[in-house]
Amino acid sequence: MSLPDYITDIKNFLTDNDFPEQIDSAVILGSGLGTFGDHIQDALSIEYSEIPDFPQSTVVGHSGSLICGVVEGKTVLAFSGRFHHYEGHAFAKTVLPVQLAKAFDVDKLIISNAAGGINLRYRVGDLMIIDSIIKQYMMVSEPAVNTWSSKFEKYAREVKAIARDLNIETQTGTYLYVKGPNYESKAEIRAFRKMGGDAVGMSTAPELIEAAKLGVKTAAVSLITNAAAGVTDQKLDHAEVKEAADQKKGVFAKLVKGLIKEF
Repeated sequence: MSLPDYITDIKNFLTDNDFPEQIDSAVILGSGLGTFGDHIQDALSIEYSEIPDFPQSTVVGHSGSLICGVVEGKTVLAFSGRFHHYEGHAFAKTVLPVQLAKAFDVDKLIISNAAGGINLRYRVGDLMIIDSIIKQYMMVSEPAVNTWSSKFEKYAREVKAIARDLNIETQTGTYLYVKGPNYESKAEIRAFRKMGGDAVGMSTAPELIEAAKLGVKTAAVSLITNAAAGVTDQKLDHAEVKEAADQKKGVFAKLVKGLIKEF
């Protein structure tokens, strides 16, 4: 499947700036999880603003830089910050990291996000392996459901086994996508729970669909950084996302390293 011409232009720009022609793994880092970049050895970093045709990330907790280096002996491309539809980007642009990962012929893609917990058994700080998604909008063209949903569940089982071998406790659940940028109402969260959602967020689903369409092996993990509206009496605040991510950054880094090595 062909990629947009601007993806080729971006790759050429990066390889002209000492990025390798082929990369083993790619990682999309969600809100507050950009500190994983500190674990990348021999790192070469380029700001999004310096890359032609690259969207800009404007959300707190997304630094907006592309990092290339080595983790666990594997070459890694890390997107420290993503672009959301609610920032004004077309869905076709929000999946640029997935397309660029494909252009670099990665063996695996690891997607992370910060999400609100819907499942009443979840607690702040839980890591949820995504094994299914619920979407309410047409975002990007999709492959046949029976082609990618079964692979998605298989990949989730692989991630679960790797986490277990690393003695990392995880949940497995369904990620419900909303456009944002506002947090959901209590009534919406009750409806989402009845629909089968375990966590809710404003990213990731378009990326997962694009990865399936392009045939990229993908692991997806949500860090539960807050309880969604109505689960507790606390007011939702973006600052708690960063706080929860800071507290879990060591475990998150351990899991991502394990996935880079074993997934």
